[in-house]
Order: sequence, then structure tokens, then C-alpha cells
Amino acid sequence: MIGQARRTDWPHYQRDTRVPVPKPPAGACDCHVHVFDRTQAHRLRANRAYDPPDATAADLLQMHRTLGIDRGVIVQATGYGTDHEVMLQALATAGPNYRGVAIVNNAVSDRELERLHRAGVRAARFNFASFLKIAPSPEEFAYNVARVRELGWHIKIFTIGDDLAEQAGTFETIDIPIVFDHMGFLEARRGLGQPGFQKLLQFIRDGNRWVTISNGDRRSEADYPWDDIVPYVQALIAAAPDRVLWSTDWPHLTYEKAMPNDADLLEFLSRCCPDHDVRRRILVDNPIALYGFQ
Repeated sequence: MIGQARRTDWPHYQRDTRVPVPKPPAGACDCHVHVFDRTQAHRLRANRAYDPPDATAADLLQMHRTLGIDRGVIVQATGYGTDHEVMLQALATAGPNYRGVAIVNNAVSDRELERLHRAGVRAARFNFASFLKIAPSPEEFAYNVARVRELGWHIKIFTIGDDLAEQAGTFETIDIPIVFDHMGFLEARRGLGQPGFQKLLQFIRDGNRWVTISNGDRRSEADYPWDDIVPYVQALIAAAPDRVLWSTDWPHLTYEKAMPNDADLLEFLSRCCPDHDVRRRILVDNPIALYGFQ
């Protein structure tokens, strides 16, 4: 959408969340969600790519209660840039079972990083999707990774398809945990052998690299039940079951397909991973290890 008018008619998330079958285990965590508050519209970036729905902390918590989710990770939305006030208010509302992920660049002061840490932020997200043209320079990336390392944070990386293979050298020497968002935003029609996905598998096998099972519904070539994505999820789980996370990516911004019910996404994980013990690791144990939940 670079250089194009901002689209305003994206479909909104389903508010009638249903109870999933099976229910998740106690302590389950949704590891990537966003929040928006239309009363804080003045905080949105003028050059944002989308107009978000009203998706407040109260809406998020209601959705999680219905699903049986006890913990969550609120990720700063690119629409707000480095103005983290809406996310911080959401963390205060949600309480100690929720963590945050910030957007960090050279304009974010050390004092602001300390404030974010006190509020429950435990990671910084960097966008390396080449088509968006907002990736940090190598110098800016290294500088900010060093800053968040001092706080004990990890980093989250968003890439698309083969971008991950092409940019691999940027990440290979990082000595803190990296979470690769949304299964590397793979291309379902290209199969398991596509270079970006193979590099993702290699990264998570080698240790200290994590992946979020999410957006399979978006990346599928079809609508529900997204059968073509099942082999990808199973390959990631087989590669590193102790470094796999799961998320809804609620409220499903810029969604171009039939909007899922969030229960569908939990049930999809259960279908891909019928082993209850492994599923518990993904939903409960792995988030505790990475985010330090009590």
C-alpha cells in the first residue's frame, strides 16, 4: 500500500467469539495481539497504512475470557508508531498476566525504555518486510538490539517469505532470543521447500530462535479450514516444540478473506497438534519461559 490512499473499509473482527473445542489448558497464552482505542485517534500516525477498528483492552479481555485464555502479549501496532500510550494503558488494564512488545528506534529514549519495562514490556519488534521499506538500517538495528539486551528483552522480527533467507545474515549473530512472527509469512502454494521457510526451520532448530504459529488463516490459499497450512505448522512444531508460540493476531487488521472466529484459530492448532502435552508446551510452558509469567 506504499504510495496508495489509505483503505478504510477493512472487515472488522468477529465480536461473537465462541468457546473452542477442546478448550485450552489453564494458563494458555495468546502471544500476539494489538489494541486500538478510537478515543485516542490523535495518536495514530498520519501516514499509517490502515484505519483500525475500535479494539480496546476490554474487548480483548472479553475475547480471551470466552476462549479460555489466561495470558496475553500486546504488541505495539505500527499505526501508533513509537507512541506507546494506548498499549501502556491496555497493559495497566489487563494486569500482570499480560506482557508488551514495543516498537524501538533511535528516537525512543533510554528513559522511555525503562518506563516500558516497568509497565511489563519484554521485547522490541522490528519490521523487515521489504515491500514496506521501513526496515532499520544495520547500524540502527544493532544499536537498538544492544539497548534492549541490557533490559533482558528479546526481539520480534516480521519478514515475508524469502525475505528471511535473503536477510538471514542480519540475524545470525544476534545473541538474544528472536521470535519470528507469523510463521515467516510463508507462501502456501510454494511448498515446504521454499527458501524462507527452510531458513526459518534452520533458525529454530539451532536454538534461541522462536516462531509464532499465527496467520496460517491469512496465508492459506483457501478459506477455513486452511488444510494447506497444516504441514507447515506440523513441520515447525517437529523442529522445535520448546520454541513454538501461538497467537490469534487479533483484531486481524487488513484482513482480505472471510473473517475467522477466534475459536477457529485455537481449534486449528488442536488439529495440527493433537498431542495434548505438546499443545500445552506451546500454549503454556513456552510463553512462561520466554516472557517470565509467574
